[in-house]
Amino acid sequence: MKYVPHDYQKYATERITKDNICGLFLEPGLGKTVITLTAIDELMYDYFKIAKVLVIAPLRVAQNTWSKECEKWEHLKLLSISKILGPEKERRDALNKRADIYIINRENVEWLTKNCKCNFDMVVVDELSSFKSSKSKRFKALRKVRPMVKRMIGLTGTPAPNGLMDLWAQINLLDMGERLGRFISHYRTAYFEPDKRNQQTIFSYKPKEYAEDKIYERIADICVSMKACDYLKMPKRIDNMIEVVLSETEWELYRKLEKEMLLPFDDGDIDAVNAAALSNKLLQIANGAVYDENKAVKVIHNKKLDALEDLIESANGKPVLIFYAYQHDKGRIKAKFEAVDINTPEDITKWNSGEIPIALAHPASVGHGLNLQFGGSTVIWFGMTWSLELYQQANARLWRQGQKETVVIHHIIAKGTIDEQVIAALNTKDKGQDSLMHAVKARIIQNK
Repeated sequence: MKYVPHDYQKYATERITKDNICGLFLEPGLGKTVITLTAIDELMYDYFKIAKVLVIAPLRVAQNTWSKECEKWEHLKLLSISKILGPEKERRDALNKRADIYIINRENVEWLTKNCKCNFDMVVVDELSSFKSSKSKRFKALRKVRPMVKRMIGLTGTPAPNGLMDLWAQINLLDMGERLGRFISHYRTAYFEPDKRNQQTIFSYKPKEYAEDKIYERIADICVSMKACDYLKMPKRIDNMIEVVLSETEWELYRKLEKEMLLPFDDGDIDAVNAAALSNKLLQIANGAVYDENKAVKVIHNKKLDALEDLIESANGKPVLIFYAYQHDKGRIKAKFEAVDINTPEDITKWNSGEIPIALAHPASVGHGLNLQFGGSTVIWFGMTWSLELYQQANARLWRQGQKETVVIHHIIAKGTIDEQVIAALNTKDKGQDSLMHAVKARIIQNK
């Protein structure tokens, strides 16, 4: 297929070819993979500035997306790819193979830095936000070899899914601390102040009054954002909240756990040892079932399953994509409906061909880089997630360029429960991230 880039794609490609470091905050559907591959092709074969590229990506994206884009577009077919995936022997063989681009999943970055001389001219981190934790092994491993890499490109559509604190590690990988400081402690001191705390223990930080503007100003020269709605004719989207109401008996169990952090049962208690565990247990009860101390599943109610049945029936045969939160959600859904997991490339092909009427997926497994817009236009959230990144990326599997129908996103919410808090938190996080995206927004003169 012949590649005819949009103006924004030309601009993004140009940024990669001209700048040694660049953070591209591109919303799903804008074609970040073909943009980056086009830049690699130009840098390698037009400008002769690079000879060996490493791409770090989520596993499924590493397995399929980058190689498929090379096969799809005429101008990229000469690029050779070696995938550093699978067992260690296969990874070593892939490293020794001659190729233009080497692709590795992010879980193996630590292994790579320990077992391979870092002789890549350029490193592309697909989903840079997965390196947002400065305490993670993958961040520490990549940061250690970062000085040996001349060109560093970070791609993500969710640069600050939990707030501005997420930015430090990502920007540090790009510029090695030039803009936001070499250490996160310096960044925290300069731009944040303690928020929730217990005597000497600080649980969270909040930005100082001037922090947003200063941080955006510091990173603006190396970061650029693009929102799909600014450049593409996006399909219409409808967000729908479906409320279910717990019975008084079910409410009593929910309130008791919320208050006492313990629900006693003869064959195994449901125990929440801390606030995080309590949040997790309450979300499970809102969905209808919960794990006890023995990992056995206690079914509390079927309210969400009944609502799900109504939504599937109202779809009138149109395919639906259901996102679940816990394995017991998945088990109960599959016991009631003929739902098919979306796991393999074959599953994706069947879904996009209309062969799967009820698809089931965890947002973390399909959250990045998969095109599912050809198989359906209805999303159902059976269980919610606190993660704005997973939420936005999962929805973008259907709500993206190429979708021909209005996308309807249903959220099954247990009224009065923690589900409502999750929805509120996602809306708050979205506003914060939108502020960042606007601050570093690309200014492009569109060709008429």
